[in-house]
Amino acid sequence: MTTGRHVAIIGAGAVGVISAIEALREGHRVTLIDPGEPGGEQAASYGNAGWLSSHSVIPPAEPGIWKKVPGYLMDPLGPLAIRWSYLPKALPWLVKYLLSGWTEARVEKTAFALRDLLRDAPLLHRKLAEEAGVSELIERNGVMHVFPSRGNFDNDLGWRLRKKVGVEWMELNADEMRQREPDLHARYTFGVVVEEAGRCRDPGAYVAALANHAIASGVTHVRARATGLRLNGDKLVAVITETGEIACDAAVVAAGARSKQLTASVGDPLPLETERGYHVMIEHPESGPRSSMMASDAKMVVNWTDKGLRAAGTVEIAGLEAAPNWKRAEILRNHLISMFPKLPKDIPPSRIKTWFGHRPSMPDGRPCIGYARASRDIVYAFGHGHVGLVGSARTGRLVAQLLSGKPPEIPLAPFAPERFL
Repeated sequence: MTTGRHVAIIGAGAVGVISAIEALREGHRVTLIDPGEPGGEQAASYGNAGWLSSHSVIPPAEPGIWKKVPGYLMDPLGPLAIRWSYLPKALPWLVKYLLSGWTEARVEKTAFALRDLLRDAPLLHRKLAEEAGVSELIERNGVMHVFPSRGNFDNDLGWRLRKKVGVEWMELNADEMRQREPDLHARYTFGVVVEEAGRCRDPGAYVAALANHAIASGVTHVRARATGLRLNGDKLVAVITETGEIACDAAVVAAGARSKQLTASVGDPLPLETERGYHVMIEHPESGPRSSMMASDAKMVVNWTDKGLRAAGTVEIAGLEAAPNWKRAEILRNHLISMFPKLPKDIPPSRIKTWFGHRPSMPDGRPCIGYARASRDIVYAFGHGHVGLVGSARTGRLVAQLLSGKPPEIPLAPFAPERFL
């Protein structure tokens, strides 16, 4: 394969727009296809926690999680909830999900793979932000994890595996935490700071700026919803959209949770599911953390953004079409007020913004990055789950390398779509 191909990239989220920038850098002609506004509220890129956590290498499923499934079904407001009505459709995915984390060895394999994908992510994003003229949106000043006790940390498999894959951190006792975070509730008595990590001050604005930079550099943006891919033998001919076909000789499927239909159109029925997520944001908060943090008991990330104090987390398995359960956002708000007692309990509703969206997730916590079976003209880049924003910078580079037939900069076998086919 040579440079100079016409590449159609389906999806203008973080992965899609960075893939467009990197493909353009490789000398390709690029068309970006998405019905929505890049960085708009409809996109997962808009509503994520904003963490650039290069240490987020642990998949959601861990050994013994199967014991918790009945609780997930019974508690619609828990950190992970499964709607009964969607269970029959979700069951094949859930079985693969449980099996992927059945043993520590399987989780460790994913941790090493994700470490390769996420290493140096804050630096990669900072360079992209500088190119797009928004360097102030990316900060590399570490993130904090807080725990009710040292035992909560010591008994966590995830931190043992992070150490194994080379993640380093600084430990804080109760007094040291209080010096750093005086407004944090006293129930948190132990913390760790991962200094290599960073954050994005406005994920939606960041993705929008990257898209504007791509378009200004020569990328064509077509507002349309892609519905399939048309092949002639093993050669890609066009992307099929609701408004007609777009001729091209290479394509990237980076449509997030809506990628499943596209891969199925070329014979790859991949087990992609949506992990529905929520966030709540308080404008002009009276209190909060000095640094970005995750609370282990609430399974929630708290991050300052340019628009307010954002709390994001929870997983809901209920499909693409079900209505949101806004009580889940209320739970996040209550956790946030509990973490920072100086926040008033009667914050006016006008200062509280909520959001709901779709994380595209593969059962084993690893994205699909690689060629379609039917044609090496088609590259898959989706299914990042909880590491979409942080993982998008290197994913875009990998996509450009695959499009140009160059050796990828990290081993892609752990991310190969064929692992599910």
